[in-house]
Amino acid sequence: MTTKRDYYEILGIAKTASPDEIKKAYRNLALKYHPDRVPADKKKEAEEKFKEVSEAYEVLMDTQKKATYDQYGHAGVDNSFKQGGFSWQDFHHFDDVKDIFGEFDLSDLLRGFGFGGDMYGGSYGGEGSGRRGGARRGSDLEYQLEITFDEAVFGTEKTISIPRYETCDVCGGTGAKPGSKTERCPDCGGRGKVSASSGFFNVIRTCERCGGEGTIIKTPCTACGGRGRIRTKRNIKVKIPAGVDTGSRLRVHGEGEAGGKGSRPGDLYLHLQVQPHEIFERHEADIYCEVPIDFTIAVMGGEVEVPTLDGKIMMKIPPGTQGGRVLRLRGKGVAHLHEYGRGDQLVRVAIDVPSDLTLEQKRILKDFAKASEKNPGPLAKSFMEKMRRIFR
Repeated sequence: MTTKRDYYEILGIAKTASPDEIKKAYRNLALKYHPDRVPADKKKEAEEKFKEVSEAYEVLMDTQKKATYDQYGHAGVDNSFKQGGFSWQDFHHFDDVKDIFGEFDLSDLLRGFGFGGDMYGGSYGGEGSGRRGGARRGSDLEYQLEITFDEAVFGTEKTISIPRYETCDVCGGTGAKPGSKTERCPDCGGRGKVSASSGFFNVIRTCERCGGEGTIIKTPCTACGGRGRIRTKRNIKVKIPAGVDTGSRLRVHGEGEAGGKGSRPGDLYLHLQVQPHEIFERHEADIYCEVPIDFTIAVMGGEVEVPTLDGKIMMKIPPGTQGGRVLRLRGKGVAHLHEYGRGDQLVRVAIDVPSDLTLEQKRILKDFAKASEKNPGPLAKSFMEKMRRIFR
């Protein structure tokens, strides 16, 4: 004679567990061991486990049986079940599986049992439970759009041509020839749903023949062939906000493909690619550019003309500016996409060394070089100091 396992041990709960905790423990184990969810070679073992946890649940959820079991153990409740073990006829605590699985999202539960979520639109239970399934929302569309640097910085409006399905103008999306009538679906009797059994589950799913409408088209529309949609190409104006960049993704609501039988359309998603600029480089909201300056301005200071997104300006160069120094122009960058204000413009100074000198220029520079021997620049001073430390 096989010794039965403790019911609390089977469900993995404490003796003080509440009814909700008992129900939750059973639900998890029922999903785990249901024969429809396991490979064929493990079905027999799963069926035994399933019956075991179901028997434990049947006893512990019944207040009177639970009290008897807590006092006398299996001996006190064995007569509650027919000879030969647990039978589904003994499992009378719920008439509808929703009592156990009602908290589960239907699509997740169906996928767990191997059913395709796309073909099921109803819920567990008797006829009439759940809503009638309808035509699906239209598909989303994606479009790669290339724009200029300036268009990305300042924003723009573009007209793009999109091939897509749109609602048929002739039938208004019904799929039926104007003036014709629809008839009740013979497969579902006009309910839009049909039932299917899986073990002790009664699954209500969308009728495949009528798509959940409950009716079928007797005379299809000649323009769309009964589909309710036609393929066309549409010019759409889209607004590009200031501050977008390569990789930005914009959603245009309702500009995707039309849904079937008058359901709402999908959305259009724009993936942006920004062309490079001849002068500026961009890093988030800041822009960079390199500006050449004359040797004498670098030494003595002065002003140079600098390009910005707003036009040319005069920028001051401090005396003694070294090549590679970066100067900041605040607020001259790109507008922040989701915030107020703008980034900065960073100007990297490049000293423009002349290559073709006149005799007079060479003479002056030689005199300058001699005078500089006694008063070298800061970079030369720093370098000579390092040399002395190395070779002393």
